[in-house]
Amino acid sequence: MADKKTHKTSVGGQALIEGVMMQGPKGVATAVRKADGDILVEHHDVKHLKDKNKLFGLPVIRGIVAFVESMILGYKMLMYSAEASGMEDLDDVEMNKFEKWLTDKLGDKFMDIIMGIGTVLGFVLAFLIFFYLPVLIFNKLNEWTSMALTPWQGTIEGVMKIIIFVAYIALVSNMKDIKRTFMYHGAEHKSIACYEAGMELTVENVKKCCRFHPRCGTSFIFVMLILSIIVSTLLSKIFPGIAQIRVLWMVLKLAFIPLIMGLGYEFIKYAGRHDNLFVKIVSAPGLWMQRLTTKEPDDDIIECGIASLKAVITDNPEDDEIK
Repeated sequence: MADKKTHKTSVGGQALIEGVMMQGPKGVATAVRKADGDILVEHHDVKHLKDKNKLFGLPVIRGIVAFVESMILGYKMLMYSAEASGMEDLDDVEMNKFEKWLTDKLGDKFMDIIMGIGTVLGFVLAFLIFFYLPVLIFNKLNEWTSMALTPWQGTIEGVMKIIIFVAYIALVSNMKDIKRTFMYHGAEHKSIACYEAGMELTVENVKKCCRFHPRCGTSFIFVMLILSIIVSTLLSKIFPGIAQIRVLWMVLKLAFIPLIMGLGYEFIKYAGRHDNLFVKIVSAPGLWMQRLTTKEPDDDIIECGIASLKAVITDNPEDDEIK
């Protein structure tokens, strides 16, 4: 395979359980390392709302739609990878009497229910930690300072969100299973970087590439956090009375989340096409955070990244240029 010209690609992906998912011109594909050591590569039929209605493809709106779709698709692919990798093989897992009873009663639905409960609890925990806690802490600090901090409520809450987010990621990144998933995340980025650099997709070439990428979900989250600080600061200035009422303030901030998502998505798309000073400055925090959310992958993990990427690209690089 001859070297290809360096280009900006729209190909993206996600780390899975013992695997990688990629989206490209040939659709969605996953490469999962099975329990026997083989790599299972499969294409998945995914239909996007923007292909059904032009409204969902408009700027900002497409970001909201893409975020919701990515959450749903990401969950489905995680469930699929858990099964394909052998994680759902409960025969070799030591279970207590209650777990055995649940398995006997629920059968194949046992893992689905566990994952569903875990997802719901995850959303609740995320809301409490990243949304409710900053508001609660600010209100306490504001009371102690005789309401002197009120004009800067949005800014202070936003900074606290970033601090909590960084601390949370730093803690979970040390967990064994999470660390391995972050290695697959690194393999996803490095494989795409290798392809964008026009190099042949081999383990040796991929190992040379950078594991940080401006279109990463981590960067998207950080852009959203930065935008939320700006929006919250403006809201606290415009509606100072509402900002002091905890419930109304949270409802107001929730109402602006879709707008923040849409704007964040537009920036990530812009960052994928440009490499100017503005992009570098705004992308810097997210790229720095990828030092925590990605790890240098082993050769066998890189093989999964390459396999999933090859399954979604064509022989013509122009097919996946960012539009």
